[in-house]
Formats: sequence, structure tokens, C-alpha cells
Amino acid sequence: MNIFDVIKKPLVTEKTTLEKDAKNIISFAVSSDANKIEIKNAVEKFFKVEVTNVNTINVAGKVKRVGKKIGKRSNWKKAYVTLKEGSTVDFFEV
Repeated sequence: MNIFDVIKKPLVTEKTTLEKDAKNIISFAVSSDANKIEIKNAVEKFFKVEVTNVNTINVAGKVKRVGKKIGKRSNWKKAYVTLKEGSTVDFFEV
């Protein structure tokens, strides 16, 4: 699997920003069929950092209603990637 197919987008929220600062953990939305080894290799190649641990979560899509119609958002996969101490990734460089 191509590294650009594995990582869909970084998750930048208040919670993930605090985790990045405190524990050096960054979060990504990843492909549903990607495994931990593919995620680790993709992050190491793309961001040129060393990864120590990868945790994944399958997130169930929410049921939403628009008027009379009921629909469901897609299921997706989230990955929490722990970086080696001293490694950093800046999504928004200043």
C-alpha cells in the first residue's frame, strides 16, 4: 500500500494538541484496511521521524437525521502514533 493511501489526514483538535505536547503522540485518520506496521512505515517515511508505538481505533459512524431521512456517516479508523523522544512533527509551521 502506498504511504499516501495509508494516511488520510492529521487530526488536529484540542485534545490531540495537548497529547502532542505532553506525551509526543500524534493522531491521524488512516485507511480502514491499513495495519499498524503499514502506518508506522508511512509515518516514518513521510515525516522522517522515529515511531515507537502505534495504537489504532475503529470509529463507528454516527447515525444522523436530516428532516425525515435517516442516514449514517462512514466508519473510519484512527491511529495514535507515539514518536521517539526528541522527534517532532509540526503540521502548522510558523
